[in-house]
Amino acid sequence: MIHRTAQDALLRLAGQFPVIGVTGPRQSGKSTLAKAAFPNKRYVTFDDKNMRELAKANPSDFISAFPDGAIIDEAQKVPEIFDALKMHVDNTEYTPGKFILTGSSQFRLRQNMTDSMAGRAAFLKLLPFSAKELVDAGVCPQNPYDVIFGGQYPPLYDPEKHFNPDDWYENYIDTYLDLDVKDQINPDNLSTFKKFIQICAVYSGQLLSMDSIARDVGVSAPTIKTWLSILETSFIIHFLEPDTNNLGKSIVKTPKLYFVDSGLLCHLLRLESKEELLLSRHKGGAVETFAVSELLKYRMNQGKKPNMTFFRDKKGFEVDTIADWKHTFAIEIKSSNAPEAKLSANTKKYLEMRNDENARNAVFYLGDISMTINGTNYVSWKEWSSFLE
Repeated sequence: MIHRTAQDALLRLAGQFPVIGVTGPRQSGKSTLAKAAFPNKRYVTFDDKNMRELAKANPSDFISAFPDGAIIDEAQKVPEIFDALKMHVDNTEYTPGKFILTGSSQFRLRQNMTDSMAGRAAFLKLLPFSAKELVDAGVCPQNPYDVIFGGQYPPLYDPEKHFNPDDWYENYIDTYLDLDVKDQINPDNLSTFKKFIQICAVYSGQLLSMDSIARDVGVSAPTIKTWLSILETSFIIHFLEPDTNNLGKSIVKTPKLYFVDSGLLCHLLRLESKEELLLSRHKGGAVETFAVSELLKYRMNQGKKPNMTFFRDKKGFEVDTIADWKHTFAIEIKSSNAPEAKLSANTKKYLEMRNDENARNAVFYLGDISMTINGTNYVSWKEWSSFLE
């Protein structure tokens, strides 16, 4: 089993809060992580009809049946359990890490926990494998485009399964529409929503234009706004907001859109091989999507907020990503496999404008070796999610 970097953050949170919710996209390994982190806890799943009926019939007694706590999978399928958990936590000795809740429906799980468990629960967001996790496990392909095209969802790296990625992604989308989206929109619009996801893929790595997407899909801009929120909440996409420091008023007020997994992105773009990706006009967007996703995983695996933006000024000068963490990092993302000096020009200019002695710059590139040249970190794609450690 591939070790998940997020396990340390899960144990840290479980040392403080009585209830932990592990959220993230479908098939990101949430239940597997919970069982690996707490091997001695009882595991129950509400996919089991008998367990589900027992919990619904008497939620308080069901919770009391686990004096040492439990991992409860698909917890959102029994909404009554959340009020029972709240009463149990309030009326028993405070015990951090007692119950770990996971579920494949992020909307219902998070809403129920937020409504019922305020102040009693913490959340950990788990995304698909990072490149570092694959490298450490010895299963990472040597060619970066194999990873970018294939994606990083755990089932695709399960040695006991032999999924064809194209088939797996098609089934993933259908399952997502049926189980996550159907109760969020008019069911008559499901086919249109699927078209909407495919059109969003064209914009990954670009400034969001709801009007353009609305025209392409054939629905109103307010509807697109609602649908984008659904994709974001279910960890299909992520937004980078414009940098709001005092270096000059941004030329844009809209965010940049990114898919969370580059493999799903390539599938939606109907790319059939890494060779086709290499020749595609979407290559740059796919590489940038991969790099930004790796940074997201780095932060979320620590249980921290992304705190990532991008910079663009009135003249169109742009830096791909600004990471405001322990240090501020100005980041440029390139599909080059050589650390050329010109790749760092924008980040160096940004550091001069910012005039912050603690700020640093870095270039993501597709070479195999990380190095520092004239003060700039040129970071290999394999080490990208860990270069800040």
